[in-house]
Amino acid sequence: MALTLPAHPDADHDEILRSGLLQELSHAVGGPFHFLRPDRFDANRAALRAVLDGAGVESRVYFAKKANKAAAFTERCADTGTGVDVASHGELREALGHGVRGEDLVVTGPAKADQLLRVAALQGALIAVDSPDELERVLCLETPRPPRILLRRRPPSQPESRFGLDDGQLDAALLRCAAAGDLVRMEGLSFHLSGYAVQPRTDLAGELVELCLKARMLGLQADRISIGGGLAVDYTAATHWQAFLTAQGPDDYHARKSFATADFYPYHSPVAGADALRAVLTARPHGRGATLAARLREAGVLLLLEPGRALLDGAGSSVFRVQGVKDRAGYGIVTVDGTSLSLSEQWFNSEYLPDPVLLTEGRTGTGEPDADDPAYRACVGGASCLDSDLLSWRKIAFPRRPRVGDLIVYPNTAGYQMDSNESPFHDLPLPPKVVVQHSDGRLRWRFDRRPTR
Repeated sequence: MALTLPAHPDADHDEILRSGLLQELSHAVGGPFHFLRPDRFDANRAALRAVLDGAGVESRVYFAKKANKAAAFTERCADTGTGVDVASHGELREALGHGVRGEDLVVTGPAKADQLLRVAALQGALIAVDSPDELERVLCLETPRPPRILLRRRPPSQPESRFGLDDGQLDAALLRCAAAGDLVRMEGLSFHLSGYAVQPRTDLAGELVELCLKARMLGLQADRISIGGGLAVDYTAATHWQAFLTAQGPDDYHARKSFATADFYPYHSPVAGADALRAVLTARPHGRGATLAARLREAGVLLLLEPGRALLDGAGSSVFRVQGVKDRAGYGIVTVDGTSLSLSEQWFNSEYLPDPVLLTEGRTGTGEPDADDPAYRACVGGASCLDSDLLSWRKIAFPRRPRVGDLIVYPNTAGYQMDSNESPFHDLPLPPKVVVQHSDGRLRWRFDRRPTR
């Protein structure tokens, strides 16, 4: 039996696939492309906002811009007053250029360049200070107003993390900020925590609330904490995910490639998105006392969060055109007009697993098989000269043998997949992003930016 992992049903996404628009865009673009759905971004943001408001927690949401470079999502942040998390001078410039106010930015990342620190301070952005020397560089900035900072704590549960200050460095940094007086506004604390487990995030957030109270005793503002992102996205049903993990093995992949299941993203999560945020807020730090939401309210601490993937759930997909098909013993190799650099999971010793959809060339629909057109298993390779350039090592269960000109659509790729590793290798152009929206009862589209050729 062919190994499958169907994505959750999405009626609006299916409508786009049936409309014939993607075939027209493929013809116009002349190569692979990504299509974006800002309406889903707005819906995800509204769901997070509803949880925060329902918990009675004063809060700010910052979109982690590294998750997708598209201007459309940054523009939605500007229009709705949503903050943006940036980690480079280029990301900061892009956010400002698309209308996000400086005071609505939080600047993260390790060992920030002096130029980034200076511009962030001038624009009134909040800077997550990651090390003692970075704090000293911030204190040496000569800007009209004092820089706004958070002190980033290294998670005690992840001592090997390269991010943040250990307990001794944090104590010294608090004293340094208190001694600096009006040279800096120490507004609170933050952390970067790997993984998607709820309780560790609640535990560390509860500790940061207590550290804020300690910092106030030193005369510091310390009225906010950032818990970062780490809200899982649920791509597929639990039964499909468990069946996949149980059944998958080397025979399901080209060249009998093997993957450690621990390296796969958890494509099913029983608690995801807004529900995960609710779980973080309603859990009790270290299982004791009041809930995190109650502690935040009692201490007068503002909650900041920086989701990326969770805001982009369902907000875009990636489209590739079939350039050739060759048969092997028991399966085929499909080559498409792009590379796996545009589907980033494959470049982290892993695989993007939700099943792609085959669109038949020359007609709408999703490639349903004819009675005399049997199902066909095939891996999907890129157009480069690298033997390792595969978008799907897995032998995908296509409803029929793909044909030259067909489209293969990978669903729900907006979160980190589209451009984390894109490269104009072989002088191939970067796939453009196309914004697709309903307007006046029909689908309308526009380029997110001028296509790069």
